[in-house]
Amino acid sequence: MWGFGGRYYWGRKEGGKVEGIVVVFAWMSSQERHLKNYVELYSSLGWSSLVCHSEFLNLFLPDKATSLAFEILDELVEELKIRPCPVVFASFSGGPKACMYKVVQIIEGKCEAQVNLDEYRLVRDCVSGHIFDSSPVDFTSDLGTRFVLHPTVLKMSHPPRLASWIANGIASSLDALFLSRFESQRAEYWQTLYSSVSMGAPYLILCSEDDDLAPYQIICNFALRLKDLGGDVKLVKWNSSPHVGHYWHYPIDYKAAVTELLQKAALIYSHRIRQLEGERMGLQGTENEISQPFCHLRRAAVSSNQSFQRVALELNDHFFVPGSVEYHEGRDVGSVQDERKEGFVHLSKPPSINAHGVLGQILFDVCVPKNIEGWDIRTSHSLNGPPFASRRRHSPFNPIKCIRRSRL
Repeated sequence: MWGFGGRYYWGRKEGGKVEGIVVVFAWMSSQERHLKNYVELYSSLGWSSLVCHSEFLNLFLPDKATSLAFEILDELVEELKIRPCPVVFASFSGGPKACMYKVVQIIEGKCEAQVNLDEYRLVRDCVSGHIFDSSPVDFTSDLGTRFVLHPTVLKMSHPPRLASWIANGIASSLDALFLSRFESQRAEYWQTLYSSVSMGAPYLILCSEDDDLAPYQIICNFALRLKDLGGDVKLVKWNSSPHVGHYWHYPIDYKAAVTELLQKAALIYSHRIRQLEGERMGLQGTENEISQPFCHLRRAAVSSNQSFQRVALELNDHFFVPGSVEYHEGRDVGSVQDERKEGFVHLSKPPSINAHGVLGQILFDVCVPKNIEGWDIRTSHSLNGPPFASRRRHSPFNPIKCIRRSRL
């Protein structure tokens, strides 16, 4: 638990037809047995599960979280190349900070250590939903101590005094080493969570009013901001259920909410595939018109101009993100006033699958010629203005033609 990095495994791989893959970012100190009920729930709905267990020190060492995120993505890419399907991120407690937000940064192309970006775009094209259970947890310097000593983690009502001393000592040491980095990491963490709206995937947020590790007010503010940014958000709140214990206390309501989210994710993915089919049909139509290359060039120019306009517009699309405030100091994390005072997040256009991308090639084996060297371009003079003018400019002077023109 006190190490860094983490491990991952397939909780269950469904045979035959698979509806999709749920990537589970488990809470710290969790074991395989703790995730068994969730894996079985997803399996009963036809979804496979890739489970990720992060270590505690990932909260303080982003590089370790990044390394684990790359391993998760590499595993996903290998699976999606064989069998493309919708992907849903299910995050529990501190799972987003320990790994998940780094996964989002990588597939969005916002991570410094970037490799195989085209392959990771395949994962982004498949992400069709987000589940937050007792999450996101606000990242503060005392989070580790409060989490380790929490009854739901220790499985006892009151932690031993020795355990409290050890935990507080370790937390104090970490504060001395990383306190200067807390605020910048915390801002980056929240900005990344809000930027996930650009993926165009729905959110399911599950919380409780008496959860002291993931206070309801923080989660409620998180949900409201996602809605303000254009996200499709469903918030399910219970009056009394412990941290990461909602499924245990309310299994019927929990399963109904998860079922609805997974069904919606499957529909969104299906819509993206239909969109790709439309692009493919358009590309096939243009392949039959290679005898008219200038038509292709005109379309490419229009497309490039539209892309440039979109980039210019996106540079002005700034959305405010939460300020750096502590919820236990009496201020609501994520108030509108804090948003306008302390930074912004940039959202890109919701994803659309590119027929030239990895997913397009996997599904439809699209192959569009990109090198036009050696093409025999033959066009009429009506479309070939500049060459005609060039021939006139270099032809010998003929006075008879001038006389004829003057008579006209």
